[in-house]
Amino acid sequence: MRSSKLLLLKFFFVFFIFFFCVEFQVDGAFVGTYGINYGRIADNIPSPDKVVLLLKQAKIRNVRIYDADHTVLEAFSGTGLDLVVGLPNGFLKEMSSNADHAFSWVKENVQSFLPKTRIRGIAIGNEVLGGGDSELAGALLGAAKNVYNALKKMNLEDTVQITTAHSQAVFSDSYPPSSCVFKENVVQFMKPLLEFFQQIGSPFCLNAYPFLAYTYNPKEIDINYALFKPTEGIYDPKTDLHYDNMLDAQIDAAYMALQDAGFKTMEVMITETGWASKGDSDEPAATPENARTYNYNLRKRLAKKKGTPLRPKTVLKAYIFALFNENSKPGKSSETHFGLFKPDGTISYDIGFNSLKSDAPKSLISSSKAACYYVIISVSVFLLMI
Repeated sequence: MRSSKLLLLKFFFVFFIFFFCVEFQVDGAFVGTYGINYGRIADNIPSPDKVVLLLKQAKIRNVRIYDADHTVLEAFSGTGLDLVVGLPNGFLKEMSSNADHAFSWVKENVQSFLPKTRIRGIAIGNEVLGGGDSELAGALLGAAKNVYNALKKMNLEDTVQITTAHSQAVFSDSYPPSSCVFKENVVQFMKPLLEFFQQIGSPFCLNAYPFLAYTYNPKEIDINYALFKPTEGIYDPKTDLHYDNMLDAQIDAAYMALQDAGFKTMEVMITETGWASKGDSDEPAATPENARTYNYNLRKRLAKKKGTPLRPKTVLKAYIFALFNENSKPGKSSETHFGLFKPDGTISYDIGFNSLKSDAPKSLISSSKAACYYVIISVSVFLLMI
């Protein structure tokens, strides 16, 4: 009788470890609704290990980078943070034409860091379609397929998701949302890409910026509508839907373009959205107050875990742009002022996050893991005493 009880206890012990203490391979690249883009085009931002502490402190788990820098991948090792790495545009032609090179890239930059670094996705290029480079656009699908096939050979296709982010430039019109379709010169590249993504279960990734839409057309757009503030919004007569904020309208415009192209069930995920806190003279809406308002209201909207008027049951997920102000980015002044944090780790404005604490704990073991380890030790001692 004593031996049977001991056997039963051991069974429950193993059961507990397996279901509660083992980190599973998770399909998809996103947990929850809120993520951040960790851009590094700057010469004054914190080191990757300090960035990890900042992200843990802010409880931001989903992170995108625009390359596969090994110092970043090593810093994220053992942290529990979910990371999407990027295959830069400059690699696409090579990866498209040479499957062996794609295999080597995945092996060196993804497989060799798993499972300690939780790489959950690879972004193949960024805003390739609609940019006017037909050669690069033609290489996108081939690069995506070769990288995916490399993952498949390594049995990682269910762990690491393939995506690519698109700008609003792929659409011919997005107002009202129901009128949105893909541009004629984009469709020839977009449709086969979407067919492949539908086969492998990848979402349509969109970089959506109400800030840019308002900046380009301030006379026609109510800034309150762009900032999630109380407003009359817009009405789409074709779908009989009302929109009280621009981001939801931009997302539903993407859904309508997908539907028009024959991909009605594909999910839309936001891979970039944000608001600049400073800009040039022709960017008067780029102020700290507007940036705080947009990002604060966006964070509240994502926390509600709801969808859009057209897809109310599909919970919206978004990566915010960006973690830091990046002082080396080219272009307008606004490009260097999208960060939620300043280079020294202090907040750019208050949306509920805290500045990086210099005395932040070094240990990255989560409270749930600590509790798990405590239970394991306690049960082990108990079993030894029986």
